[in-house]
Amino acid sequence: MKPEQHIAPIWTSCQERYPDEVAKMIEATRRLEDAHRVAIMPDVHLAGGFCIGTVLATRKLIYPSAVGSDIGCGMLALPLRAKAKRITPQLARKLLALLPGLVPAKRQREAILNLHLDKPRLSDHALDHSLKDIGLKQLGTLGSGNHFLELQREDGSDKLWLMIHSGSRGLGQIISEHHLAEATDRSFGRPYLDAEHAQGRRYLQDVCLARAYARLNRAVMARAVAFALDELAGIQADWSGVIHTDHNHVRKETLHGERLLIHRKGAAPAFDGLLSVIPGSMGTASYHVQGRGHADALRSSSHGAGRRLDRGTARRSIGVEKLKRAMAGVWFNEAAASKLRDEAPSAYKDIDAVVRQQHDQIKIVRRLMPVLNYKGA
Repeated sequence: MKPEQHIAPIWTSCQERYPDEVAKMIEATRRLEDAHRVAIMPDVHLAGGFCIGTVLATRKLIYPSAVGSDIGCGMLALPLRAKAKRITPQLARKLLALLPGLVPAKRQREAILNLHLDKPRLSDHALDHSLKDIGLKQLGTLGSGNHFLELQREDGSDKLWLMIHSGSRGLGQIISEHHLAEATDRSFGRPYLDAEHAQGRRYLQDVCLARAYARLNRAVMARAVAFALDELAGIQADWSGVIHTDHNHVRKETLHGERLLIHRKGAAPAFDGLLSVIPGSMGTASYHVQGRGHADALRSSSHGAGRRLDRGTARRSIGVEKLKRAMAGVWFNEAAASKLRDEAPSAYKDIDAVVRQQHDQIKIVRRLMPVLNYKGA
């Protein structure tokens, strides 16, 4: 007789019934070789290899697809020393006109990366060349898709905040593709690397650098916008209150006294006391939260609202006028509305409901609403 296959225990705060394809992918994740524990966040939705909103704990195997290609993608929130009413119609129009140059979706120019990352070295010569080529040219760019920049007002106080959602740009994708091609072993079709072997160690090294690059990328954009706000309106940033975290990574963490590899794909760390950001979609609320360190949830929370409609369905079912109605009262780049339909609020789950489902994982610190939203179309 064959020994009974181990199926990793699962924990979830999701109160909805999973769509069939999501349920199948979650079940396949639980059956993976070396899967120790799995936690599913309420923003879970379908993606390649592993669902977004999945946290996987293993003892020694690394699954690059359980991190995703945008390694280090995450959030930056920066308090501004001003009330939201300072964003007048005239200032909002100026900012929207300046942002494509300040925070472009893509950029082809040189930047001095070595001043910011201490002697960056990726594990392979070709990857290192990509850092010097793509990494240098894309530093300080936002990207497109669900990446965005927002000025927000804090509920209650009307305090003004800047929020940025972006990642490692093309660098993370190149790193992911390189190591997936090197992975010769598979479990249920999912390639993996062994953290105790050279291949696995090289991947972990590259993940660390991609996360550092993504963090720097968000900081560069935040400084550019902060400078513009100061120059245009005398609005200054309070850098002592910045919140900065990412939600696509794998790293070693101690849980229940055991050293584990925690993979997060579209899931934010929620360690006890850790401040984090859970954004909504364009036009909806976002939250600053504090982790509760819930061990069964693998000390994690959702990374956002989560998609309700895939991009194709959203484009077919959401018109420009519907998007504009949903964005009423929020300044945004209306000229690009046709290209932003798949990012409309109705394409996403209700962020307030998603956050309410996580009372065991997080404590709400503040709720914020958008004043101005900018996306690279």
